[in-house]
Amino acid sequence: MSVKIRLSRAGAKKRPFYHIVVADANAPRDGKFIERVGTYNPMLPAEHAERVTLVTERLQYWLGNGAQPTDRVARFLAKAELVKAPVRREQTKQPTPKKKAQERAAERAKAAEAA
Repeated sequence: MSVKIRLSRAGAKKRPFYHIVVADANAPRDGKFIERVGTYNPMLPAEHAERVTLVTERLQYWLGNGAQPTDRVARFLAKAELVKAPVRREQTKQPTPKKKAQERAAERAKAAEAA
């Protein structure tokens, strides 16, 4: 059984509030969980003390037993210095021009330089 530390949504429509829970990886997002280990309120300003609350002792226990945090929760844990900060992924290459367009642009630049 793989265990994840993830967010479980609560709160009203357009007023999100999340519980940070330890749950089986196959359990539904807002469904059955093993233990609640914190909260996250995105409606509060970033510097507010109660935006993210964590039960550090229980989080250390679960991390020691192999629970894997999701990307967002890993950021919270890194800020609280419980885990090492996750490596941010590079941007995709999708918005860059394709090979032929790059060749045409290089030819245009060469022609403009020669003129």
